[in-house]
Amino acid sequence: MSLVRLLGFRTLTCGCVIGRYRELATSRELTYVEEKGQGCDHYGHRRNHTIAADRAAVPVAAPAATFAIKAS
Repeated sequence: MSLVRLLGFRTLTCGCVIGRYRELATSRELTYVEEKGQGCDHYGHRRNHTIAADRAAVPVAAPAATFAIKAS
């Protein structure tokens, strides 16, 4: 288990809430599904599991802070 810093949350169009974190030891960015939306049918969106950055690029449901994606 490692320490992480919260970078932000957002809601996807499927209703899932994702959180983006930075791992402090390696500066790697992680995206977790915090809550699965009631109408979500994506198998990959499982609560408390990571998802790939390209899968997190689903359009946002409501105006929210956008995430900048950087290569490391």
